[in-house]
Amino acid sequence: MPQTIAENIAQQLAEQILSGELAPGERLEEKRVTEQFGVSRTPVRDALRQLAATGLVAIKPHRGVTVIDLDVEQLSDMFEAQAEVEALCAKLSARRMSNIERRQLQMTGQKSEPALATTDHELYTNTNEEFHKMIYSGSHNDTLEQVAINLWNRVAPFRRSIFFKLGNRMERSFVEHEGIIAAIVAGEEDSAQRAMYEHVTNSSVNAIDYLLRQN
Repeated sequence: MPQTIAENIAQQLAEQILSGELAPGERLEEKRVTEQFGVSRTPVRDALRQLAATGLVAIKPHRGVTVIDLDVEQLSDMFEAQAEVEALCAKLSARRMSNIERRQLQMTGQKSEPALATTDHELYTNTNEEFHKMIYSGSHNDTLEQVAINLWNRVAPFRRSIFFKLGNRMERSFVEHEGIIAAIVAGEEDSAQRAMYEHVTNSSVNAIDYLLRQN
């Protein structure tokens, strides 16, 4: 699905925050951001609200928007919750996915192969999101799917392309995806659950390692 202007701005600002280009405590003035991206204030306000929802900035009355000092412990907590939720999604997908859904999951995994061949981190990031959300849907539990999506949105800035550039994470993630897919297609519930838990945990370790290196 194509990004909106606000989503694109939020993504770029998130990467500037995570890379240290925008420092903790720095104010994000609406006027400056509109000039930077050449847009009106409406998408900028939407983008800043999206960033606030992920915990990267704080919006306070009469004080504007400021970049927060990232709390690694809080991020670790969110990833821990996500690992448990996604692991359950994978387990239920192994039990409930139709044959068509299993084949679609395999095809989604194959779509990320060109990203490895060309070292296209952005392409891999997009197919990675598609892969995970197919497994949320494949659980056939609407409540669980919504919880998984909400957690995904909270940690989304920490699963952008910038994090796949560290420690061969893209290549290792691809191998982990293959293991998850194989378990789900074979209907091996426990294996799918374990593989997904380890995958999200590895992603969290990679993200936290990156952040600590910036400090």
